[in-house]
Amino acid sequence: MIMPQLPVQIVIISLERSLDRRAKAIQEMTKVSLPWSFLNAVDGSALRVPPIEYQPHKVRWLLGHDLTSNEIGCYLSHKEAWKLCVKNNIPTLVLEDDFILAPNFQEILIELLRNHPKTDFVRLQGLYEVPFNIITEVAGASLAKNVGDAVGATAYLLKPHIAKRLIEASVEIYEPVDHFLEHYQKHNLEFLAIRPYPVDITKAKSTIDDRSEREPIRGFKRLLRSIARALDRILSSHPWFPKA
Repeated sequence: MIMPQLPVQIVIISLERSLDRRAKAIQEMTKVSLPWSFLNAVDGSALRVPPIEYQPHKVRWLLGHDLTSNEIGCYLSHKEAWKLCVKNNIPTLVLEDDFILAPNFQEILIELLRNHPKTDFVRLQGLYEVPFNIITEVAGASLAKNVGDAVGATAYLLKPHIAKRLIEASVEIYEPVDHFLEHYQKHNLEFLAIRPYPVDITKAKSTIDDRSEREPIRGFKRLLRSIARALDRILSSHPWFPKA
């Protein structure tokens, strides 16, 4: 099938050494008739020192725990995708290399780009099932606003002005990138979603994010974090966790 040219670039974030995952991604992309390319991920495990964006002491106080080196690498990788979106000035579909495309994926993407020009920032995958409010229909699915953080950054579509705003809000890295994407109090962006999601994950262990399930922060440690965030809101002109 010959596909008319669409105003979109597709980038797949993947470690250059992850040959098996790249092979699966290549196979998965045979489901669509759109050009795409790999974007070499930042290897967090190879970082000798944290990047300047990461301030470990402040992160511990305001987040309650450290980010892992691979969480930092994952964030930096997505930041490179945003920079590419701005540089080429074109809507960009960002994929991590553990994706599975639904049969109607391409149809949904095409309709989003052609018939919903004001849809600038759209989640196409989520790890958690959260309630949502439907806005309109898109190729048999629903464009919706999630109620809560679905988590996950395996697939999302963004426009250049959105990418620019995310970059500007990422001068400091202090939370996993998928949580940051939902952090509207920080970047003031509306992150919509296609439901049901047209992208799933393989559930293979990530090679750029080694985040494990963390115990919820409770008790005295939670109190200290709340106090630290309150002080940050008072003393900082750009608090990390501003009130809505």
